[in-house]
Amino acid sequence: MKKLYLLFATELLLGIYGFSQEASPDIKRVIYKQIDTTFLALDFYYPANIKPDKTYPAMIFFFGGGWNGGSTSQFKPHAKYFSKRGIICVLADYRVKSRNNSTPFDALEDAKSAIRFLRKNAEEYQIDTSRIIASGGSAGGHLAAATAIISKYDNPSENLEISSKPNALVLFNPVIDNGPGGYGYDRIGSEYKDFSPIHNIKAGAPPTIFFLGTEDKLIPIETAMYYKTVMKKVGSKCELFLYEGEKHGFFNYKHLDNFNKTISETDTFLTSLGYTE
Repeated sequence: MKKLYLLFATELLLGIYGFSQEASPDIKRVIYKQIDTTFLALDFYYPANIKPDKTYPAMIFFFGGGWNGGSTSQFKPHAKYFSKRGIICVLADYRVKSRNNSTPFDALEDAKSAIRFLRKNAEEYQIDTSRIIASGGSAGGHLAAATAIISKYDNPSENLEISSKPNALVLFNPVIDNGPGGYGYDRIGSEYKDFSPIHNIKAGAPPTIFFLGTEDKLIPIETAMYYKTVMKKVGSKCELFLYEGEKHGFFNYKHLDNFNKTISETDTFLTSLGYTE
């Protein structure tokens, strides 16, 4: 399996700089939500040679940026890799302050809308609704975790009988504590009790893999360890991987060694759940 990660990294690097003739994944863009004049899109990365009579796991990625900015391009390398592993990968756009003058609460509403869209249209997009993975980094990691744990901030105009909760989580230095002393409290305020993942973990929380650098200035190690402890207490699987000496954003593709390591651990985790082979 290790050779697969190294081969992929080489192929991806060549592709980025235009030296590879390998065909790109089958990509399609779909509008999943409109708010006034704002259109929000999902970019689908399909496995090669997808079979028309089969459903596949889906993995949706939420970019980081403090709910202020960011781009879906952050997780393109991840989408390219996991689409090769037989997973339909989805890069989700959502409202951010710099582009939409929006709030973190708007961002969470959009993240929930995106997963609900996947479930609602699962047959059209060949998605196995029992195997939807939410992933993200930093504030995007918050959104992924919050879709699974937080019960508020749904769009009331949507069919709320369709679940917006994923079946598994892959979190890269996620913002999980929005309480006093945690990230974003200046914007979240007293609503942290309903918005902060670490304050809302309950029985039924999906299996989770959590990556964090030990020198991350935004998410203390103690917070991550407490998250894992509470997950264990409610009977949910949580694998925590600490990267010694690494800072916030250590997992991104530009840090190729860490990218490969986190991809490898994620692949092993998803295989343990039966999402990859």
